[in-house]
Amino acid sequence: MNTKLRYGMVGGGPGAFIGEAHRRSINIDGKAELVAGCFSRSFEKTKERGRELGISEDRCYATFEEMAKAEAAREDGIDFVVVVTPNVSHYSICKAFLEAGIHVSCDKPLAVSVAQAEELERLANDKGLLFLVTYTYMGHVTARHAREIIKAGELGKIRTVVAEYPQGWLAYEGEWGGKQGEWRCDPEQSGNTNCLGDLGTHIENAVTTMNGLKIKRVLARMDKVVPGRKLDDNDFVMAEFENGATGLFWSSQIAIGHDNSLRVRIYGDGGSIQWFQEEPEKITVIKKDGTITEVHRGYSSIAPEAAKYGRLPSGHPEGWFEAMGNLYKSFIECIEAKKNGTFTPDMIDYPTVSDGVEGIRFVEACLKSQELGNVWVDL
Repeated sequence: MNTKLRYGMVGGGPGAFIGEAHRRSINIDGKAELVAGCFSRSFEKTKERGRELGISEDRCYATFEEMAKAEAAREDGIDFVVVVTPNVSHYSICKAFLEAGIHVSCDKPLAVSVAQAEELERLANDKGLLFLVTYTYMGHVTARHAREIIKAGELGKIRTVVAEYPQGWLAYEGEWGGKQGEWRCDPEQSGNTNCLGDLGTHIENAVTTMNGLKIKRVLARMDKVVPGRKLDDNDFVMAEFENGATGLFWSSQIAIGHDNSLRVRIYGDGGSIQWFQEEPEKITVIKKDGTITEVHRGYSSIAPEAAKYGRLPSGHPEGWFEAMGNLYKSFIECIEAKKNGTFTPDMIDYPTVSDGVEGIRFVEACLKSQELGNVWVDL
């Protein structure tokens, strides 16, 4: 008997990186199969991608509206949809599937305004639907370990956080970035931010997930460094957390020499941690007596709540696909529990629509800070 969940995808057509990444990550555990899609605004390209993926032509759709309605009406309809389109379309697509009673996974950022994000949150809650926002990096076992040791009080009271996410792939105009860079720099597709929405939201989610604290207010400087660029490509944000702790965040797409360098340092009165996304197999913990411990995935020193997501023995590196796969592992388990009546909210171990809302509040506050002349703005 086939017990796999069924899912559909909107976006992820020819030339799209992130759609294939989601498909590969979902396939790691083999708990869900792709059976439907609207992969492109071009119906011909959708059908072409459908044939490549082995999807029946009658489940390749010309529009996402048609897909949501048709799949909701089928006895063998999809259990969840994966939305991997440019930012400005997230709201309308997610709303259509929520209204159709279908669970949703959406790439970040959740939407382009707080009003949109909060409406999606309300819809999901009202209909009792699950909603994953794929902040991929928090799927890493070592990132989850950071969350657990901070929750356990091993760093004491959190005092300050320093985090950065520099890339260099959009350091120039022209051919740099290709199709992926083109839409991110276009306000009609990306919305009112580029770098902050693409990278800064990962910082916000990483630090708040790890330290368990909400951001209270921000002061932002958002620059357009490359001549002619319409949206930000280099951002600095100072933050204050609800407990009085401070934060300093830098996100950039013009930092030549950096590929995907998300780095988080959290300092408490009892110690500190250093976690680097490009070295996800380890995390460094420094105690106030100067003891430095490098904790590696796969060993018994990893917190059980994090270790359960490890797939390979130590020394066999896990990476980006596994991190996203871990988010889907929890998401799919929760959907299965919903279907058989055993779901409880404490089962959720992935970034939810509420986390997505917090990300958009962060973005809007930073935009307001920039607009008002780089002043402090409450979230």
